[in-house]
Amino acid sequence: MIIRIWHGWTTHENAGIYENLLKTEVFPSIENKKVKGYRKINLLKRVMKDEVEFITIMLFDNIQAVKEFAGDDYERSYVPDKARTVLLRFDQKAQHYEMIHEIDYTN
Repeated sequence: MIIRIWHGWTTHENAGIYENLLKTEVFPSIENKKVKGYRKINLLKRVMKDEVEFITIMLFDNIQAVKEFAGDDYERSYVPDKARTVLLRFDQKAQHYEMIHEIDYTN
């Protein structure tokens, strides 16, 4: 399993706009790519004094699935133009980690 992590920051005023954009446009567009081996995406939010941080965590079966999603330059961030207009800054590259151990207490 490969975990892809990305960070973006926006203003308090744009946080709701960005969150809605992710949920209604960006995430559905990712789903519509029908990438074999793409398992899920998590969205995290942290409200800070001067800005709001968003983190996406995507799970893929393997690095080939990541490349199918993001292309050969798979570390490059996937940030649609509409999202760029409301973000203050964002990671230019996503980080990729191999999941080597997991304990799931829900089963």
